[in-house]
Amino acid sequence: MPKLIIDNREIDVPAGTKVIEAAERLGIMIPRFCYHPALGSVGACRVCAVAFTEGPVKGVQMSCMIDAQDGMVVSTTDAEAVDFRRHVIEWLMLHHPHDCPVCDEGGHCLLQDLTVAGGHGLRRYRGLKRTHNNQDLGPLVQHEMNRCIQCYRCSRYYQEFTGYRDLGVMGIGSRVYFGRSAPGVLESPFAGNLIDICPTGVYTDRPSRYVGRRWDYQRQPSLCIHCSLGCNLTASARYRQVMRHEARFNGKVNGHFICDRGRYGYAYASAVNRPRQAMAAGTIGATADILAGAREAIEQTVERYGPVSVAVVASPRSSLETLAVAKQACGRHGWTGLAVAGTARQALNQKTAVDRLRPELAVSLAADTKAHDVLVIGADPLNEAPMLALSLRQVQRHGGHVTVIDPRGVRLPFDFDHWAVHPSSVGAIVQALIQEIGGGGASAPAISTAFDVRTLARRLNASPRPVVICGTDILTPREIDLAADLAQALCRTHKVAGLFFTLNSANTFAAALTHDASVSTEAVVDRIEDGSVRLLVAVEQDLWRDFPDRKRLQAALKRLDHLVLLDFVDSPLNHTADHFIPTQPLYESGGHWINQEGRLQASSAVMAGGEPIEVTGTLDHPPRVFDTRIPGSEPIAAWQAVAALSEESVENQMQLLKTALVDFHPAVNPAPAEAAGQRIDLHAISPARVESGVPTLPADEDAPADAIILLLVDWTFGTETLSAMAPALNKVEEAPAARLHPDTISRLGLEEGRPVTVTMNANRLKVPVQADARMAPGVMVIPRHHLLEWQIFGETRVILERSQLKAESA
Repeated sequence: MPKLIIDNREIDVPAGTKVIEAAERLGIMIPRFCYHPALGSVGACRVCAVAFTEGPVKGVQMSCMIDAQDGMVVSTTDAEAVDFRRHVIEWLMLHHPHDCPVCDEGGHCLLQDLTVAGGHGLRRYRGLKRTHNNQDLGPLVQHEMNRCIQCYRCSRYYQEFTGYRDLGVMGIGSRVYFGRSAPGVLESPFAGNLIDICPTGVYTDRPSRYVGRRWDYQRQPSLCIHCSLGCNLTASARYRQVMRHEARFNGKVNGHFICDRGRYGYAYASAVNRPRQAMAAGTIGATADILAGAREAIEQTVERYGPVSVAVVASPRSSLETLAVAKQACGRHGWTGLAVAGTARQALNQKTAVDRLRPELAVSLAADTKAHDVLVIGADPLNEAPMLALSLRQVQRHGGHVTVIDPRGVRLPFDFDHWAVHPSSVGAIVQALIQEIGGGGASAPAISTAFDVRTLARRLNASPRPVVICGTDILTPREIDLAADLAQALCRTHKVAGLFFTLNSANTFAAALTHDASVSTEAVVDRIEDGSVRLLVAVEQDLWRDFPDRKRLQAALKRLDHLVLLDFVDSPLNHTADHFIPTQPLYESGGHWINQEGRLQASSAVMAGGEPIEVTGTLDHPPRVFDTRIPGSEPIAAWQAVAALSEESVENQMQLLKTALVDFHPAVNPAPAEAAGQRIDLHAISPARVESGVPTLPADEDAPADAIILLLVDWTFGTETLSAMAPALNKVEEAPAARLHPDTISRLGLEEGRPVTVTMNANRLKVPVQADARMAPGVMVIPRHHLLEWQIFGETRVILERSQLKAESA
């Protein structure tokens, strides 16, 4: 390890460490514009100059370009180096506009900071400034090219790091321009990171433009809950309204960046139609009174029909506190539940994935970037977990190889191998890989010669660090089991091999720890239909949008004696429920979530609850009326509402929370606040396969020869419940369509661009047809889009016969 001295302080650093990084480890911040830890060095801005007074390098040099070496003596305060940096800053400010008072970057602008620190206060240049025209880059990112200092961060990030090519550098010399060849919406779903990575105000946050300065905001560390990865972010609020998200560095999860779904998906928390008042059968009442009425209804139902007549379903986006209290309440009172997964297959998939994730195999999102070979099975990273696609891009950048086995037309921003395998053949291919690797198991069925299983197995076997990534949305439990078996087979031939599951929501991992695989919302609906459940409590579970059979759900809910809903999302059911209690989103309640690798993470409350001032003031000044209460402050934390349904006194409710966290699961630390940021104890999760008490699932091979496998899937924008409420993201989402292979379109007598009507149980869904040659034949893919009433199929993986599809003329 090289040993060097920086500003009279000695330090040892690993070989290959740049001097600018070594200084940072000592707490010495050398000025920089072009250098960024995620992008590395390029030496474009020249502002990181330091003096090398002794050792193998002498004179003023750029600290981001020089590797630390033994015997180096570095001075950041040398007069020549300081003067050099002062002149560089003056050059960079030569054409910069004096618009700090109206620039959204003002107050947290690196150029602003270094200009002041460098002592540049008076402009000596009296000539005309160079100017540029700005471009319209879409609804998310505002472009102000005149503020550019040519650091190249944006083009390097956008093209090299993310793999997209529609934004880059054009021109030469003083006419260098960063933007698109023509105005238009940025193609990358990671474009919002340009705002964070730009050291000036060239790229700013368009939805929050002119709403506040950094010091105006209430800011707290938070989490993205729009997928299962648990990316870290900083949430900013002002006037009781969430205004913006910024990426928060976490070296074990998302690194420096987040996706645009996570950056802009916060609007639901401040939506005008967000329910903020408790209701009984649509009539507004005090929260305490509605809770008391709901608790009384539960007691009467239990007295008349027994405790199992009360069922509780919860959401995988709920906090650990909420899930723990709901689980504890069910166990303490003998209620039916806790059910979290929507269908039997989803419950099985989630339970299987969590049970099969062993400590020696579990890898983080950040660790995925260090893999040499990655096999993705039944997952669409860009649509299901966008930041996973960015991690895989780094694998490819560093010379690694990515192979995707999936029937959908998977798209990623880099070159990869795609095996468009029919869903019924995925298990056979994974089984064949296990046999080729030497993992044993049952003999694999015959598979198409189009897929070179032997070559792939040899590459994985020879790789120094292979990782298996497995989805849980479109696969069956057997295929998830096989993916885990494959990772274990690789582990036997490697010192390091990884297994990474993608789950369907932010707290699905914790939800899978609360129940056995036979419990699902579908099973609860079964019990409502047979009369054994008379009262249903739905905790932040948006049954209207998420349950895959709306007609059946509506009929079942009519059979109930009482329906109790707790949520912060507007739904038609809120107004018809016997008791509705508004709850707080994570920005108001805080809480803990466990991401897909089993990492427990905390989110802090950002603001107190209440209607935004732009609502109470009708987009103007807030009401000039004094009151003792904040308008719209009635919502309470979901765990508190569940506890109030279980226990009457506040003291007992708090004790229930403490007990619930202690008893939640042996794998989870009883004091989440102390364990936040760490992976839970995966040793404490039983790896036994689930076999008993589980309904039989239909097999694809039982389908008629001309059948189509319908997959209802996630898209990057427009399908996830909370982010689909963001107006900014609504502007960039694709129009929903049914995607099929061109051969399948031809065989079914359909026509691209024209609609097809899909019939299921006398219900119909009409959707345009879109050809996708990347897909497997015999498969139809429809997004669970908020603009589609897709909830007619009863499942998200369905076998369709030819007679259920009808081509429409328009």
